[in-house]
Amino acid sequence: MERPVNIHEAKTHLSRLVGASRRGGDHPRALAGRPVARLIPYRPRREPRKLGMWKGKVWLADDWDSAATNAEIGRLFDS
Repeated sequence: MERPVNIHEAKTHLSRLVGASRRGGDHPRALAGRPVARLIPYRPRREPRKLGMWKGKVWLADDWDSAATNAEIGRLFDS
């Protein structure tokens, strides 16, 4: 963990601190000299998506993509 950075200094140099965080730095934020928060790199979750979660939960009418339905939708958007 690197040295605490005062909140005022963090606001002034935010882009520099974000860049350092992306490179693996861990920058605690200090208020009145006491650490209160940390700036760490964002790591998105890498869980595989589960297929079929909506199976049996969604129903579409037989005519959902008919010419009449599309004309009605077009009329509603054009008004």
